[in-house]
Amino acid sequence: MEAQLQRRVQRYGWDRAATHYQAHWSTPLRRSHLRLLELAQLVPGERVMDVACGTGIVALAAARAVGPSGSVLGTDLSGEMVEQARAAAASCGLANTTFSRMDAEALDAGADAFDACLCALGLMYVPDPETAAREMWRVARPGGRTVVSVWGQRSRCGWAEVFPIVDARVASDVCPLFFRLGTGDALQSALREAGFVDIVVERMVTHLSFADDDDVCRAAFLGGPVALAYARFDAATRSAVHAEYLASISRYRDGTGYAVPGEFVIAAGRKPR
Repeated sequence: MEAQLQRRVQRYGWDRAATHYQAHWSTPLRRSHLRLLELAQLVPGERVMDVACGTGIVALAAARAVGPSGSVLGTDLSGEMVEQARAAAASCGLANTTFSRMDAEALDAGADAFDACLCALGLMYVPDPETAAREMWRVARPGGRTVVSVWGQRSRCGWAEVFPIVDARVASDVCPLFFRLGTGDALQSALREAGFVDIVVERMVTHLSFADDDDVCRAAFLGGPVALAYARFDAATRSAVHAEYLASISRYRDGTGYAVPGEFVIAAGRKPR
């Protein structure tokens, strides 16, 4: 897909998903976010950029880690996500955070400006993730760290049928290469080609917990990457895609809820001094 169109799909899709994302994804993604932050090894006083920050889940945790003497800049292509993150920071009283709408492929920041760059489950949505990786290298200071997570291998992500289920009704134009960075050593290669060294990569196989049918469907269709396409469905079509999706994950039932398998790839690298 043409890159400009892809950016528009991502921007307006996540604008629509913003009010649902926190409620339905913060718990299922918690383990991957915690591990990303552990690998970042943030310390008080550091300057941090969180690229594709969404509602600010990772950015706010980073802000607590660096303390009032440090700072966090969260960026996202979605203006609604940025507003959600700002509101969350204000409600937590975290004055050391700033949020700005920004394209990951063209970060509006100076070179060598940040001690750490983070990107939690955002890079696979970027039309040219290699360019975004080079941008994170550019804004990191010499010796600074970058930690990135993406979804892993498609066959290990039990929720992945949501894409063909939606695409069968309407072309969603969502990330035709969504799982590319989670395949093989693609993420490691992207960081290496950007200039990072001392790269370490982990694969985290886990289960995503959802409370019930409503929770798992709202996560998939309202709070995720197909939200824009889903908004075009009438009531009958929504009922049909819910039923098909629930059938696709039925083997992952856990009591009244679900434990859906998922895999994350988390990579950390350093900009040479």
